[in-house]
Amino acid sequence: MAPKDADSTVAARRHGGRYIYEELRRQILTLQLRPGMPLDETSLATQFGLSRSPVRDALARLASEGLVTILPNRTLLVTPFEIEEFPNYISALDLLQRAVTRLAALRRSEDELQQIKLTDQKYLRAVEDRDYEQMSELNKAFHLQIAKAGKNPYLTNSYERLLGEGQRLLHLHFDYIINSENSIRLGRDHDRIIAAIVNRDAKEAEDAAHEHTMLFQRRFLDFMQQNLTAKIHTRVE
Repeated sequence: MAPKDADSTVAARRHGGRYIYEELRRQILTLQLRPGMPLDETSLATQFGLSRSPVRDALARLASEGLVTILPNRTLLVTPFEIEEFPNYISALDLLQRAVTRLAALRRSEDELQQIKLTDQKYLRAVEDRDYEQMSELNKAFHLQIAKAGKNPYLTNSYERLLGEGQRLLHLHFDYIINSENSIRLGRDHDRIIAAIVNRDAKEAEDAAHEHTMLFQRRFLDFMQQNLTAKIHTRVE
């Protein structure tokens, strides 16, 4: 059997830039490539067994999504976490999440509703399996389907970028969420949102979306507080 690295090289050559984009995106979102880590086109081209051109295209696409930052001197790096910007991130997420969810309740079709429900069912299975990568991808897909059901592409495009940043924040504290809360409760996070969209209740949909954002904020801040406390105790000991 060929080693995993050899399999990756073969896949990269077969699919070119698309494979590089998807693989780098996966590594960034799951924190295998850490925030602030430098990225070098030549090294990546060697790693994937391709020319620099498809690597450059993949990095440009990731930069357009906010996952890669291009510095003035053309240095590339995985976009850092700016923890002090977390309140601004939450404010932006809250506004857009409320807007797209409200619109979905008003404009969704039956087919779109069924797709939203189906994705949530898949998300529930991922929670049960503790499959963090699938939880992250399906949670994003769920909210993005809601946004698309609202039929405002300007809001959807901005919201998608925020969801991508949220994936990294989720991976940072998935262990904390799973270990501190009942997995059944975690899997029911979307119930109120879905019910509001089913009933075409715009106000309830907006309220449910706001509650969902605040829950995300609380979990992340609790994780950060616990993490800080643990570091302090370690230093004292």
